[in-house]
Amino acid sequence: MELQETKDKLAVQGYGLAAISYDSVAILESFAKRKGITYPLLSDPKSATIRAFNILNESIPKDNPFFGVPHPVTYVVDRKGIIRSRRFEEDYRERETLASILVNQFDLKTGAAETSATTKHLRVTASSSNAVIRGGEHITLRLDVVLNPNMHVYAPGVEGYIPIDWKMDISPAYDGLAIQFPKSKILYMKAIDEKVPVFEGTFSVRRELKIADAKTLKPQLDANNDLTVHAVFSYQACDDHMCYIPQKVPLTWKLHFEPHDTQRAPAAIQHK
Repeated sequence: MELQETKDKLAVQGYGLAAISYDSVAILESFAKRKGITYPLLSDPKSATIRAFNILNESIPKDNPFFGVPHPVTYVVDRKGIIRSRRFEEDYRERETLASILVNQFDLKTGAAETSATTKHLRVTASSSNAVIRGGEHITLRLDVVLNPNMHVYAPGVEGYIPIDWKMDISPAYDGLAIQFPKSKILYMKAIDEKVPVFEGTFSVRRELKIADAKTLKPQLDANNDLTVHAVFSYQACDDHMCYIPQKVPLTWKLHFEPHDTQRAPAAIQHK
């Protein structure tokens, strides 16, 4: 269902969407009607296309009804049919969402779970690739920072000043992976003859969030099946005349949990 949830936002960005499966047309039609799927579901019952892309899951015995399924793979293809991105997953139980892939590789901004905070020096907007999460997914959180005019903050690696940082609360519900910083600018401060790495104007910072399996995740949810992720964005801002007291900005993302769909197609059309 993550694809259906993302479909309209992708369309605004100029992306189409389709999925391919080894299931029959009847099974795909049943699934689409039950779940309200409106994007194309392509049937590859003999796994011919799946084999051509070399993504057949050959760990499944040939006499098993599930033989023919592919490994989970997401392709991004341009208008000329050229593959611009390929994300391969060994385990269907743990995968990066499509929206997360587009946020990381194509700087898509979905606006999911968005909140903002404003200080005397900047405005920071926290958002997520996905508003809905499921066990084992990898989503992407992002911070979009807009600095006031003539203001700068320090990049990682600076000496003598406090660089920006993004600390996540520790929780069994998720694991915050490495922060992806943009390229910094080298600022020359003539008055003290010093060069330092900084960020100015507008910039974005991202990090993947690895969601725990459903069993571990559920005890961390509230009564509405929501997970609130807490973090702190810290920085030291300076302008052309002075440096200001370091600041810490609390951030939250509220993400709604839904279980994976495990209902099978009607018995009459199931794989034999």
